[in-house]
Amino acid sequence: MTVPITHLTPADVPLMHGVLDCFSAAFEDPEHYDSARPDRTYLARLLERDYFIALAALDGDTVVGALAAYELPKYEQARSEFYIYDLAVNETHRRRGIATQLIRALQQIAADRGGWVVFVQADYGDEPAIALYESLGTREEVMHFDIPVPRTPTSDAKRTP
Repeated sequence: MTVPITHLTPADVPLMHGVLDCFSAAFEDPEHYDSARPDRTYLARLLERDYFIALAALDGDTVVGALAAYELPKYEQARSEFYIYDLAVNETHRRRGIATQLIRALQQIAADRGGWVVFVQADYGDEPAIALYESLGTREEVMHFDIPVPRTPTSDAKRTP
């Protein structure tokens, strides 16, 4: 199934809500994606940033797949890496190549910007994601650590893009 892939711009805030809805449903995580959704101004500013990439796979006007990624300019060489932060396809549209289309669209954006590589992490046990990523690239065994940032009233007020 081939669907149109849209690279969201600040004018696409309504589609960004569809992207968030897609992630919320696919990851079964409404608390994370719905409980403190940013306002229109925040989302438009985020979509305006060169380093943030949001892609939506559309079936008509409905977001059926989504990808959120970040461009990471490197300091040791004049090139960038692209990190897929979230990738999801609605359950009703899975196994139709939409996730691959989203990744291919990101690869093209990366190529157009002189990117070096696209990378993503998968959770142990998420066999469909692991199979997809192995079909497109090379698997590396790495460790991931979350290091908390201290919360203060002042730092919380500054947490905007």
